[in-house]
Amino acid sequence: MSEETEVAEQAESTRPRRKVREGVVVSNKMDKTAVVEVVRRSRHPQYGKTVQQHKKYHTHDEENTLNEGDKVRIVETKPLSKNKRWRLLEILERAR
Repeated sequence: MSEETEVAEQAESTRPRRKVREGVVVSNKMDKTAVVEVVRRSRHPQYGKTVQQHKKYHTHDEENTLNEGDKVRIVETKPLSKNKRWRLLEILERAR
């Protein structure tokens, strides 16, 4: 039995880390799904100006606890539906 657990631990340790993103909920109209917008800032390679890039992720919210404006942390997961590849990790700040 110890060999099986060692193999399982090695397989788990070699698995790549899951991506984690922070963003703001922009829509919660779907059942158990919220749309989270993540803003990424980077320097323009030629001009040096800081530019913002926005991307929206469909996120799984099992308890339907999210509201628009909440700041959340999401984590990458296996495909849950056609568009959902992220799930809610934690709520960082509630909307006022």
